[in-house]
Amino acid sequence: MAERRPVSLRVSVTDRCDERCLYCRPAAGVTLVPRRDVLRFEEIIRFVRAIKANFDLSKVRLTGGEPLIRRGLADLVRRLSLEGIGDLALTTNGQRLADMAVALCRAGLRRVNVSLDTLDRTTYRRLTRGANLSRTLAGIEAARTCGLKPVKLNMVVLRGINDHEVVPLARFGLERGCEVRFLELMPIGVAAPSHERWFVSSAEVRERVARAMELVPLGVEPGGSSGSFLARDSAGRSGQIGFVSPCSVPFCETCRRLRLTATGRLLGCLGQTRGIDVRALLRESGERDEALLCGAVEEALRLKRGGPRFAEQELMVRIGG
Repeated sequence: MAERRPVSLRVSVTDRCDERCLYCRPAAGVTLVPRRDVLRFEEIIRFVRAIKANFDLSKVRLTGGEPLIRRGLADLVRRLSLEGIGDLALTTNGQRLADMAVALCRAGLRRVNVSLDTLDRTTYRRLTRGANLSRTLAGIEAARTCGLKPVKLNMVVLRGINDHEVVPLARFGLERGCEVRFLELMPIGVAAPSHERWFVSSAEVRERVARAMELVPLGVEPGGSSGSFLARDSAGRSGQIGFVSPCSVPFCETCRRLRLTATGRLLGCLGQTRGIDVRALLRESGERDEALLCGAVEEALRLKRGGPRFAEQELMVRIGG
């Protein structure tokens, strides 16, 4: 039997979000897709089942938009868990997490990534165009308390906006037993015009953090996107810190990530966002459909490294984070 190709899958469950971050959505908002065009839970399960049967599916991560907006999300988590997805994760802005963390954990969610670009309330309101930092902090505490592990905190570093906070955020993570990941800004969607002005490389961020605490390299896990370090501060606290460097140190050669958008487009790469439309296949039923879905996956994997990076522009809220 041929060895099954390893893949991980990000599933966007909605294009809606309750924040309008400067680097993600236009100030005026976006035209939302009709709900009838959004994949139903049954269709998502069907796709996951087909991929799991034919590939080495190591991880499923639910994204958005903001996935916690999607009604009944805990039921989708439960159903995915019953499919035998061992590494079932979620990325969220945390605004609704305090109310939902326990239910998600009981349904089978293993871990969670929370977007936390700043610890300053005024900066948070500016970056998100009006959201409440206290709600996200409460969500982080709820996730820690209910047993989701690890809780990862994602900071997109922006020069002149939040780059002065990288050390405080690293310390914040160590104090709470959370992993912190510093992400380079990608020139995608509304971030593209400001990319040169806002961009801070991972090397610069790592140098700043290393001046404040010891960093011991842990390497990059196979198929991973984050260069990880064990951090130790002067108080003796330790924890993991990661640096995600899609621009300065691309990880295309080891990337095995696929994205399924809320409307059923299958993407192999953020730089090529037209994707392959699999929604029609998911809404039909027939013996050939699984083979066609697997063919779409093979095509998405084949196209992962073709063409210039970030050649096609799309809003991240429509792609899935």
